[in-house]
Amino acid sequence: MRWRDTRAAEAATDLVAVEEPLEVRVRGRSVAVLMRTPGHDRELTAGFLFTEGILRRAEDLLDLLPCREQPRGEAGNVVEAVLAPSVDVDFARFTRHVFTSSSCGVCGTTTLDALFRTAPPLAPGPRLEPRALAAWPLLLRGRQPLFTATGGAHGCTLLTPEGRIDWAHEDAGRHNAVDKAIGAALLAGALPLSGHGLMLSGRISFELVQKALLAGVPVVAGMGAPSSLAIACARRAGLTLAGFVREDRFNVYAGGSRLGLGDAA
Repeated sequence: MRWRDTRAAEAATDLVAVEEPLEVRVRGRSVAVLMRTPGHDRELTAGFLFTEGILRRAEDLLDLLPCREQPRGEAGNVVEAVLAPSVDVDFARFTRHVFTSSSCGVCGTTTLDALFRTAPPLAPGPRLEPRALAAWPLLLRGRQPLFTATGGAHGCTLLTPEGRIDWAHEDAGRHNAVDKAIGAALLAGALPLSGHGLMLSGRISFELVQKALLAGVPVVAGMGAPSSLAIACARRAGLTLAGFVREDRFNVYAGGSRLGLGDAA
C-alpha cells in the first residue's frame, strides 16, 4: 500500500533487500547467527572469522561447506568453516554473541587496550590527495545496485588511493558488508591491505574501524559521522578517519597527515 498526501491510498509493489539468518559453524559447533543479505556467504564467513580473531591468514581456512545435515543448510543458511588443525578456537567467548542482528556488529574485543594487543601496527603511508578521497563516494555509489533498487542496503569498497576498486560489497548490515569485502581480500591472499582505503556508505562505528585496523587498512572514510570511540581508536592506531565525505568536502578526525592536512587534534 502506498500513501501520498495529494492522492488516495493505492495498492503498490516495492523491491526490498532480503535479510535471512546465516549460521556459522566451526568444528561442528555454532559460533554465530548472522542476519545478512544472502550472497557472497563465503566472503562474509571468512571476513567474520578473520575480524573475530579466529583466522589470521588465508591458509587457516581450508574450506567452507554447506551443512547438509541441517535443514537450513539445504537452503544455504548454515555453513561449516573447515579450519586448519593448527587453528586454536576459544569457543567460550562466542557464547556472548551467538545471535547478531544486521544493524549491530559483533565485537569480541570490548576495549581499545585489548584490541591493540592483537592489531598489527599501521605503517605511515600511503599518501592520499584530498580530491581523490572526495571522489570516493561517487565511486562507491557506482557499485551499489542493491541500494539503487531497494534503498535498503549498506555498501563499502576497498580501493586504492588512485581510485581503483578491488572489492565492493553490499548487505542489509553494514558490518556484514565490511566483512564481505575483507573476507574477499582474505580469500584472495591480499591481506594486509596497507595500500587500500575503506569507503563506507553510512556512519562509522568503532566496530568498522576495528575491522579495518585488523585488516591493515590505513584510511577509513564514510558518508556519515564517526562515533567517539571510532575516533579514539583511529587516533591511537595512526589510522586516517574522514566523515561526511562529499564530492567537495569532508571532515578529518584522525590521521590528517596522510592527506597533507596535518593531524587532527
